Parts: sequence; C-alpha cells; structure tokens
Amino acid sequence: MGILFVDNPGWFFRIKKFTLAARMVKFMDIPFNKPHFTGKEALYIAESAINGKIAGNGPFTRKCHAYFENKYGIKKALLTTSCSDALEMAALLLNIGPGDEVIIPSFTFVSTANAFALRGARIVFADSSAENPNIDAQAIESLITPNTRAIVVVHYGGIACNMDVIMALANHYNIPVVEDAAQGMDALYRDKPLGSIGIMGALSFHETKNITCGEGGLLMINDKSLIQKAEIAWEKGTNRAAFIRGDVKKYEWVALGSSYLPNELTAAFLYGQLENAENVFTDRAGVFKSYYEALQPLAQKGRIGLPVVPDYAKPNGHLFYITTANTGERNNLLSYLQDRGVNAVFHYLALHNSPFYQKKHDGRRLLQAERYTDTLLRLPFYYGLQQTEIEYIANILNEFYDNK
Repeated sequence: MGILFVDNPGWFFRIKKFTLAARMVKFMDIPFNKPHFTGKEALYIAESAINGKIAGNGPFTRKCHAYFENKYGIKKALLTTSCSDALEMAALLLNIGPGDEVIIPSFTFVSTANAFALRGARIVFADSSAENPNIDAQAIESLITPNTRAIVVVHYGGIACNMDVIMALANHYNIPVVEDAAQGMDALYRDKPLGSIGIMGALSFHETKNITCGEGGLLMINDKSLIQKAEIAWEKGTNRAAFIRGDVKKYEWVALGSSYLPNELTAAFLYGQLENAENVFTDRAGVFKSYYEALQPLAQKGRIGLPVVPDYAKPNGHLFYITTANTGERNNLLSYLQDRGVNAVFHYLALHNSPFYQKKHDGRRLLQAERYTDTLLRLPFYYGLQQTEIEYIANILNEFYDNK
C-alpha cells in the first residue's frame, strides 16, 4: 500500500471531506413510521364534500360501523375521534367515579389511565409479564379489592394478553374487563379479534397504526345492554342517533356525554383504508417475520431479546421491538442507529413512576414494567418497509454488538 503525501493542507481537507461523503452514501434514511395511502381515501373524502356530508355520523361512518360489526361479530361499533375518547366513553358507560379502583398495566400509554382517572377513579397499577410487556395475568387477583370496578388490559404490539385467565378471574369477581386494543386491529386471541372479548374494547387509527385516518378510534361494545347508553354518550348526551334512524320524533339531552364522534371526512378516509386492510396486514406480517429471522441469530447469542408471541396469540404486525441488557446499552444503541439513519425510538415510561402519579402509587416495585421502560427499543416499522432496509438495520445491530 502506498502513502499519499500532501503538501497543501487544503487538499487534505478536501480528501477528508470526500472520504466522509463516500462513507455517508452507504447510509440509508429510514423513518420510524411512514403513513400509507392504499386505496380510495382521497376519492371518498371528495365524495363526502361534493355530497355535502361532512359532519359526523354520515354514510361513511355507518359503512365503517358495519365493517367492524360484520367482521368482528360485535354488538355495536362506534367511531370516535381517538382511541383515548373510546376509552373515556368506556369509563363513562361503566359509571366509574370517585372511590372506584381500576386495575391497569403500568407499561402503557397515558391514555389508558387518563380515561379512568378523569372520572375520579384510583388507578391501581399492575406489572407486566416477564415474557412480554402485556399485563401479568397472574398478578391481577392480588390487586382486587371490594372497590375494584374494572380491569383494563392492553394488548401491547397487537400480541394478545392471556384472556382466558383474565376473563375467568373477572367473571369470578364480577368485574368488567375493558380491552385497550389500540395496537390490535385484526390481531387475534385464539380465534377471537382483540377488543371483542371483554365488555368493551377500543381501537386506534392514529397515524402510526396499521390502519389509519390520522387521528381516530373505535369503541367496540360487546354487551347489548350498553348500546343505547353508548349512542347517547357518543352524541353529546342526546338521543340524536335514534332521531336520525327515525326511532324518536325529536332529540333531547337525556344523559351525560360529549362530542366523541369524528367528522365524515375522517370516516371517509378510514373506509378507503379498510377496503385494503388485508393487503396492509399481509405486508406488515411479512415485515415482522423478516425482522425476527434477521435478528434471531443475535438473540440466540444472548445479545438482545425479541418479542415473545404465546401460542394463543396471532399478532397483526403492528410493531417490532428488541430489549437490551440495560438502559446504557439501549441508549448507546439508539444513538448508533440514529447516527446511521435509522430512526428507532423507545417507549413507554412506566406510569407508576411518572411525575403525575408516583406520589399516588402505593410504593410497590413493578420490576418488569421498569425493565421494559429501561431496555425496550422499537425499530422502524411501516407498510412497504423493504427487505433491504430490514437487512440494513440488522447489519447495524450486528455491527454494534460486534464492536462491544
């Protein structure tokens, strides 16, 4: 190998700049999430506008309701402006109030707890399972008291909680179960869609979800006795939904409620996505499988942890995460990925240790929730993520651990 001598320092910096630029060419820019347009979203929005149907509870809203009721076999579906609103409706329909206790996993998004805390309930946080971030079904019974009014489970990443154990416990103590299936559209527990098992379920159509309308949600009602009450709460506490159907001659304020229903343009966009849901889920299932196969050798060496999918769960390819040995390693890996164009993220921060709730928590250590807080890292995941991009990310992970 020859040695290059440079008399002019300016040439040195030009050579250095050229070398760095050449190295940067190898880097990809892979976002964490990328919204997708798979069908007639824009056409249906235009149709709604041209027909002058842009307020809520119009033709596309009803088409979306029928889609979920027919596909999932649920008693009633109601679109909402967000999954947060769907959960708030669930709390309202269960008459949750001050003095009531609600059992919720600590490792979840804040909306899960907010919905019930807003009604004045005391939140009793449960730990996660050791095998995945879902609630530890075996730990729930010890948290039940005479004041327990609901158990809320979160199907993290579209991987089902152990619903046989949870429902048996809930039935024994006569406590309703609400499923936060924000990430779980079209995922199954055995042969049952997530959100269709408890008394109510909630889905999200946020931009980061498999099927999206930017912001949006769905309340799934599985108890027929709650349907009329739900429609009233959904329509600001009035019986307007019954009026539109012609069931009553006028609509009035008859109970508590709020403006939970989305506008028709949102429903039109969503329906355009629902028509192509099967293609989306097939693609995302392939992404999940490719990630797992690419990273399994690293997991077999004990360097990272991979998602554990129990036999009873059929996930929907919502996300892919890994776990690291500790927080320092996770943070270093995150920086390593981001420096190479891979926009990975971490979440959640366990709610029992949050600034808002830590003084209200009973002091129990929730070791698994804290472990996921400290070590979980989500990798880029979206419809259309390419095999070459997955391999690029896997190579960076291997390179990181080879250099440790």
